[in-house]
Parts: sequence; C-alpha cells; structure tokens
Amino acid sequence: MSLVFKSHGKLLLTGEYLVLKGAEALCIPTNFYQTLNVKKSKKSFLHWKSYNHSNNLWIEAKLNACDLKILSEENKETLFLQSLLENARKINPEFLNCESGYNIESKMNFNKNWGLGSSSTLINNISQWADINPFNLLWSVSNGSGYDIASSISNGPIIYKLINNKPIYDLIEFKPLFHQNLFFVYMNKKKQSEDEVKYFNNNIKVDKKNIDTISSITNKMIKCENLESFKNLIFEHEKTLSKTLKKEMVKEIFFNDYRGEVKSLGAWGGDFILAAGPKDSKKYFEEKGFKTIFSFNDMLKNY
Repeated sequence: MSLVFKSHGKLLLTGEYLVLKGAEALCIPTNFYQTLNVKKSKKSFLHWKSYNHSNNLWIEAKLNACDLKILSEENKETLFLQSLLENARKINPEFLNCESGYNIESKMNFNKNWGLGSSSTLINNISQWADINPFNLLWSVSNGSGYDIASSISNGPIIYKLINNKPIYDLIEFKPLFHQNLFFVYMNKKKQSEDEVKYFNNNIKVDKKNIDTISSITNKMIKCENLESFKNLIFEHEKTLSKTLKKEMVKEIFFNDYRGEVKSLGAWGGDFILAAGPKDSKKYFEEKGFKTIFSFNDMLKNY
C-alpha cells in the first residue's frame, strides 16, 4: 500500500521582498504540482527517486533508515533532501525509524527552473508524510517568508502577511473581469530566491511607508474592475520596489515598447513576470524570444 501526497506550486503576484517585512501580498496556487509516493519496503534504507517534468530521473539517493546517513553519492540535492528528512524527524521524533525502509518517488509536472515551487511543494509533501507543520519544516532550512507554503495548502488565491514572524493568510476571490488580458511569461532564467532574500535582508533598508504602499496596492488589485486601473497599480508597485531595491524595472530593460504594463514576480531578474495588456500579447513576447507563456486560466489552480 502506498501513501500519496500532492502539493501545488505558487506565484507571488504582489509584495515580493516586502512581504518579508510585513507587507500584505497576493499569492495564487498554480495548476502545476508535485506528488510524493511513499511505499514501505523490507530493506534497511530509504530509496528516493525524483523525476522532472519530462519524467527523467534527476535525483536518486539512498539513505540509512536509522540515522539518515547518505549511502549513495553526496551532492547539493541529496544533502538538501537529507536535511529536510532530518529536520522533519526533529520536529516529529516518531517520523521514520529503523523498523522499515521505504521506496519513495517524487514527480513534478512543471519545469523545476520556472520558480513555481519545486522546493516548497517538496517541503509540504514531506510535511504531510511526517504529520508536521510545513512552516516549521520550511523555516528549518530556509529564510523565506512562507507564502509559498501557504499557497500550497490553500484552495485558492490568498492574501498573506507575516505578523511577528507568524504567517497570517486568508482565502480571497481573485479572477479579474479582464483576466484574458493577463499573461505569465517565463524570463528564460532561474533566480535563486534564497540568495535574493539574504541580500535583501542584509543590505536593503525599508521605509514603513513603502510597506504600507505595497499593502494598499495589493488590496486595490484584488478589487480592481478594469484593465487600465490594474495597469496603473502594476506601474505603481514596480516603481515602489524599483526605488527600494535600487534596480531597474523589468519593462524598462526588456519591454519598453509593450502596449501594457509588466511586473516582476518573486525575485527580480528571473522566473516569471506578469503582463497586463492586449489580448494578442502572446505574439509580442514570442517575438522577443520568450516562448513560455501562460494565460491566467492556465496558470491558476482550478477548483
């Protein structure tokens, strides 16, 4: 008998960076997900296999069932996996023991370079298996805000914020009347969120006024009823973050002739952007060399 766990990916539509300082952020769970299939075995070790979106094996590890020592090749991926399992056991000492080994398969239906949550979906799946709070496991290995975990366990879009380092989030309705004018475009490169968060925390000073501005934009976006107002909010959000981070806005760098507005999602400089503009926007981005484009309906998790 197998145990099967499933967690959906995420996108942070507003509040990137400043969500770490208490700003309200708009997050959506995506159609893309990762599964974890766990089956007991008579062997004395855990045999872990992770498959990518093309169903190709990209991680294989063997760990001793008692002490979780890596019995196969050590690399960045297997050490991270070992760390997750060790910390899950610390949180729940009854998780994993010497009585049984396991055959474990993890599969995702999205490109792990897209930044949609290959780590957070894995963390949430392991947390379900270990019967522990996924935020505790996340923060045992990461300095992130936790919005990705909140998205993976929510049945729809949420407003997320940190209050005294505690996650607060609520389900909301978010499917704009003009959603056919919204597009998610992959920037053809992965950004390392952990590195960005570390740099932000160590080097960027944040004015409370900017936190309040971003929170206000988040709430206005949720209630927005027309495309022009939504585009104005995107511009205001990008301008605020540009000044805070001392970085150029993505539209200025790549899309200054686009007949709409564009904002970065998550860490600036990679992963996905949100474009709000003409319904034929896909053609524009494809001609610019960005071929991975999703509509709002294709990206948002269906219920």
